[in-house]
Formats: sequence, C-alpha cells, structure tokens
Amino acid sequence: RYKNRESSGINAEYGGGLCLSLGTGMISFLITWYLIPQLSNLFLSANMAGKDLNKRNNDYRVPEGVGVVSGAIYLVCLFCTIPFYVLHSKDNSSSTMLTNLSQYLSALLSICCMILLGFTDDVLNLRWRHKLVLPTIASLPILMVYYVTYGNTYIVMPFPIPQLFNVNVFDLGILYYVYMGMLAVFCTNSINILAGVNGVECGQSVVIAVSVLINSLININSNAWPEHMFALYLVCPFIGVSLAVLYYNWYPSSVFVGDTFCYFAGMTFAVLGILGHFSKTMLMFFLPQVFNFILSVPQLFHFVPCPRHRLPRLHPTEDKLVMSTVKFKYSQLGKLGRLFMYVLPKLRLTEVRIDDENVTMTNLTILNVLLRVLGDTHERSLTLYLLILQSLCSGIAFLVRYRLVYLFYDE
Repeated sequence: RYKNRESSGINAEYGGGLCLSLGTGMISFLITWYLIPQLSNLFLSANMAGKDLNKRNNDYRVPEGVGVVSGAIYLVCLFCTIPFYVLHSKDNSSSTMLTNLSQYLSALLSICCMILLGFTDDVLNLRWRHKLVLPTIASLPILMVYYVTYGNTYIVMPFPIPQLFNVNVFDLGILYYVYMGMLAVFCTNSINILAGVNGVECGQSVVIAVSVLINSLININSNAWPEHMFALYLVCPFIGVSLAVLYYNWYPSSVFVGDTFCYFAGMTFAVLGILGHFSKTMLMFFLPQVFNFILSVPQLFHFVPCPRHRLPRLHPTEDKLVMSTVKFKYSQLGKLGRLFMYVLPKLRLTEVRIDDENVTMTNLTILNVLLRVLGDTHERSLTLYLLILQSLCSGIAFLVRYRLVYLFYDE
C-alpha cells in the first residue's frame, strides 16, 4: 500500500499524461469503430467466417477473428504514445527514461506476441498444449524487465503470522516469477474459455479494464503514481478498442472477435498486473474467471469428457438458451472423473442423468451455472447477467483491497 501525497487534486507532474491517456482511448475507439465494418469483407473473402450457432436463422456468415483489428489499432496507439510516456516524468535522467522505455517496449512485445498467437489460432486452430506454452514464452520480456527494474519478490505476511512467528515479510524468490508466469497463462486462457455468447468476451474485458482504470485513478495521488500512470497509458486505449468491438459483437453479433481478442485482452491484463505491481488486485478482478476455470478443470484436463464447444445451446422452439450437455459412457471415467460426477451435482454445479451405461451431464461452465439458477434465458439477457456478476465481483475486489485488507495488515 502506498500513502497519498499531501497535494489534493491531480498533480501537474502527471496531469498531462492522464489527459493524453484518456484522449488516446477516445481516438482508439473512433478508429476501431470506423474500421471494423470497412474491413469485415476482407475476413469473408479470406473464408474467415462462421455461423452463429445460437440463432434460429443462421444461414449467413459472420466475419471471425476481427479481434486482430482492435489489437493492431491498440498497438499503433501505444507506439504513438512512446515518447510521451518515456518523457512524462520530471526526472528525465537517462536511467529513468531507460526504465520507462524498457517497461513500455516489453509490454508491447508481449502483447504483440499474443495477438500473433491468437490470430494463428484463429487460422490454424492450435492445440491446447500450444496455448499453454506460448503465453509463458510471451511473458518472458515483462518478467525480465520486472527483474531488472524492480526485482521485489517479497510478500508482506498478514495477521496473525507476524505476531505468532515474528515474520513480517517472506521472500518467495524464483517462485514469485513462476507465479507471474502462471498469471500470464491464466489471464490469456481464462477469457478464452469463458466465451461463446455474443458480447461475453468483450464485455467481461471492458468491465475488468474499467476496474483497472478506477484502481489506477484511486492511486494516482500516491507514491506509486508511476506504476499507475503506466497502467493508464495501457488501459485507456484498451477500453477504447474493446468498446468499439463490443458495439459490433453485441447481440445480435455482426462480427466474432475470435481467439485473437481473448489472448490480446488476457496478456494486456497480465502486463498491467505485473508491471503495474498490482497482480493480486488483478486476480481479484478475475473472480468469475477463476471460478469458471476451477469449475472447468475436470473437463479441461479430461477427467470428464470435454466436447469441442461447451457454449449454451438454443432451445429448439423458444428463442432462449439452455444448458449444453456432454454424453459419454460411464465406463470411460476414471476414479477422479467418477468423484467429480458425484460431488459436483451435490454442489448444484451440474446436472447428471444416468441411463444404464449412458451418462448425460451439463458442461462445467459458469454460463451453464447461471442458466441452472436463472432457467432458460435469452442470449442478450445471459450476457447482461454475466456482466452484472463481473461488476459485482469487481466491487468485492475493491472492498477487500481498500477496506478489509486493514484487518490483516498494519497501516
């Protein structure tokens, strides 16, 4: 935690950077909003298109992988703001400018790598093992810059550990870098597995990004203002391009964002959390994604059969979504699979029907859990419910970060 400065209002030292960040966000929105319909035909002509499975009349093709447009515009905006970020501090010594430049360029490199991976996945349909390894490699630039410029691997111990063991801080050493590398893998894939409904991928990203923006504005008058100014430079253009994509991806969607946007968004959040030095707060903003990942573990690791698409399906007679299911033989399950199939229905997280050897189970996703609680729901409403849940979880994260934290840590 950082103490606020005595000055009130926005200090002139970073007021210009704040205005530039907000202005870049608005410009990125307008450019993306204009270019997406102009470039959609290029995706159709390249046969990068698909059908919207949750529409009754889905005989038309929807451009797919359009997230690469938002990613490219985002990178261009960040490239244009490099001089302003490097020189935004009053301390224009060579070491300070080199530190600022290295942080910014490493962020650009990692995000650019994930945009490339996402677009490659949209075109070539990569295997899951590639999706786990490549984000780890792409995070190496930001991890090295963190090591060179900051290098802090200590964690402050919460109450009552200091009182009981007289240990105030603990050095995780290399484990802290393992944690940050895993954070990058989690962020990039967690958005990708919570998808399949119009507006969900972009919507959840916008809510998380706005949460990051609010968090940085809260801390802009603190001694940690350089880190939060860095976050503002990155998150404002991201909000701009994401809102523009959401405009076209909202129900009924006229474009699909593809894996490109999911990886681009996830790595952007990982960069913000690691180089902005608020990775734990970032994880709290991902509470629905954490729940969805934990719930999905039995299928992701094939303890329970996992179909290619786990998105909710359209009711055959009503214009509403119902829980999607997977069918398999009970003999296919190992001990862990049978344990999950016994425990999860008890927790009301899935439904299981067994007919002799044939098993029908609802897929293990947060979208199916919402449908289980709410009943059959229109696609637009399901997206809204998820975004409300995402917003509530961000509110809980702020409550924990700025109020409940003082129950476990000293001032």
